[in-house]
Parts: sequence; structure tokens; C-alpha cells
Amino acid sequence: MKKLFLYPLALTSFLFFSCDDDDNSPETQNEITTPTEYVFERDGVSTVSFSGQTTRIQMAEEMIPAFFEPSTSTVESLNAMYTHEEGANNFSNNTLNSSGKNIKSKVATSIDFFASNTVKSAKIQQDFETFIAGQVNEVFPAWNSVAEPGVPGQIAEGTTPRYINAKGLEYDQAFVKGLLGALMTDQMLNNYFSTAVLDAGQNIENNTNEVTEEGKAYTTMEHKWDEAYGYIFGNAPDAANPLFSLGEDDNYLNKYLGRQAGDPDFEEAPQRVFDAFALGRAAIVAKDYELRDGQIEIIRKEISEMIGIRAVYYLQIAKIGFNNGDIGAALHDLSEGYGFVYSLRFTRNPDTNAPNFSSEEVDGYLTEMLESSDHGLWDISFETLDELSNTIAARFDFTVEEANN
Repeated sequence: MKKLFLYPLALTSFLFFSCDDDDNSPETQNEITTPTEYVFERDGVSTVSFSGQTTRIQMAEEMIPAFFEPSTSTVESLNAMYTHEEGANNFSNNTLNSSGKNIKSKVATSIDFFASNTVKSAKIQQDFETFIAGQVNEVFPAWNSVAEPGVPGQIAEGTTPRYINAKGLEYDQAFVKGLLGALMTDQMLNNYFSTAVLDAGQNIENNTNEVTEEGKAYTTMEHKWDEAYGYIFGNAPDAANPLFSLGEDDNYLNKYLGRQAGDPDFEEAPQRVFDAFALGRAAIVAKDYELRDGQIEIIRKEISEMIGIRAVYYLQIAKIGFNNGDIGAALHDLSEGYGFVYSLRFTRNPDTNAPNFSSEEVDGYLTEMLESSDHGLWDISFETLDELSNTIAARFDFTVEEANN
């Protein structure tokens, strides 16, 4: 994995306040410098906390290998991991077992996108149970059978066997890439960055007066910001300096922000994301809420665009597999693309504060991928892949050519 080297940036936000005194004194400059580390303290005690996000990332990580255990995984056991109850022995990590948190309770539940549409939220939560059921009921019984169009099973081409349904979809990829949007992205962009969360109740007044939560070193606003940070950097071994291990810390947002670092067209995106998180947190400490909101716009744009880039990349790279006769690679790429397309509904346009794609649009794209040909992904046309790629890229600030390398 290519490591990301920190750029020697000296980003600073300057705020100027004019004095009204008659002595012609110079302007007073309040300077907020972008921290190089995500380290914040009050009276010598760290105010950074995102343990809940780390827990959910680790739960999601443990679900991945469970999709490849046909002899032990069942619909019930996989759903139990997804809907974990405190004390249940669902994971190999006892800390996760003792947690009262779970994945499903935070899927598609952001205050901005789903608080007023619980029906849509419930449908999305059910989609992940459908992926689980499909893996167990369709793919597991055909685990050692050779897959072919219309028949689930295994494709053993290349170094890694692929396990697909009758239409060529890997349910594990749909689950993981869909969860990347429905959990991590939605909670970050549309919940913790919402003014309905950051500025709820007395949060602004309490933060301005440095009134901390009971028994804690942090204010509520500081904590909510940290929770957003935790959904992308919360599993890093050094969360204060997460770019050094970026791409290696989980298989969700962190992994794919790391992929940006290895692409010359987007290699500066990870640094921009980290800097915006660090500067936004510093702005909260300095009670500069306008500066904070500016960093939210940057992060929303970068993370949303990253999902669009990965969707287009996988739709396009699949054509190489087909052309080379490597059907397993092509279907794997299309399955990843399917999951990223699924996640487009959780992206956010900072100019409109609406999703870049509605759920109805996304559902239409997914249907087209699986139903536009007789055997779904097996014989999807290049024309369909190009049309969908162009549609996605047009909503963002990148081209299909930039994404496809």
C-alpha cells in the first residue's frame, strides 16, 4: 500500500477585528493555525473522544470474513452481528461483545436525511439484511459449484475465488460498500455535521463558555465533531496522525480515502480532509463557528466526491476484465461499483445541502445494472457502464477519465 506523505503545509485562517478607539491603534489579529496533529486538550486532559465510532468500525470489520464462512455463518448469526445486543457473543473481540452499540441502529439514521423519513430509513436498513440473506440462502449452497450466467457459485479465476449470485453480484461487496455510505458517510456528513446536532439546544452557548459535559473534559460540540472524525480515522493506530497509516486501518472510508492518495488526479484529497477536520476542531475551540462551517463544506465535498470517483472507477475498470476474458475480476469490480453506486444517496452537495443523488435515482441505477440484460452483471453492456459513469461524474467536479486510472 502506498503511504501518504504529509505535505509541509502551513495553512492558517486569519480573522481581523477593527478597533474603534481613537488612538489609531493597529488591527487586532486573531490567528487560528491548522493543527498538524489531531490533538486537543483542556487543562492538560485530552478532549478528543470517538470510541463509539471505533467500536462500530470494528464490528463492521468482523462482519467481512463472516460472509466467507459457509460452514458456520447463518442468517441468524450474521443478523446478530448487524443488530448486536449488549453482552451477546457475536464477535471475536470481547470488548465488542460487551458493547451496547451496534451497526444497524446507525444505518441511514442521520438527522438531516432520515429523521423525517423513517420508512426510507427502515428500507435501507432492511437492504443489508437482504444482502445477508442472499449470501446465506443463494451463495453458500453453491459455494463449491462453478458459477455461470444465471447460476450462483464460485469463479476461481485469478488468485482470489469470487462467490456470486445468479446475476454476478458479490453480496459481501454490496454490503461493505453500501455500509460505507449508509453508516460512515451518512453519520459523518448528514448527522454529526448537521447544525441540528452541532448547535442543538445550548451547544453554542456552552461551547462559547467552555461548559463541558458532566464528568468529561470536552464540550458537546467538540465531542460531536470528534465523532464525525472517528468514522474515517477512528480505527487508526495513531488517530492524532492518521495519514501515516491511511488506507490500512479499515475496509471502509479510510481504505478508499487512501486510494485517493495513490492517484495523481486526487492525491491531495486526504490532506485536505484531515486539515479540514483539524482546522474545524480548532475553530470550535476558538469559538469561530463560521470557520467551522467552512471546513464542513470541504469535508462534505471531498468525501462525497470520493464515493463518486470510486463508483466510476469500478464501473470503468470492469471493462478491462471483460476484454481480457477475466470474468471473475470484471464481476468483482462491478460488485464494488454496485456498492459505491448504492452509497451515492448518502453523499451531500454543500451548495444545496441535498444528496447528490436521490434514493429513487440510485435505485434506478442499481436496477439498470442488474436488469438491463438477461443475466445482470454477466452481460451488462459497455454502453450502460459508460452512460452511468458519465451521469455520476457530471454531478461532481471530476471526469470519467480522471476517475478511470
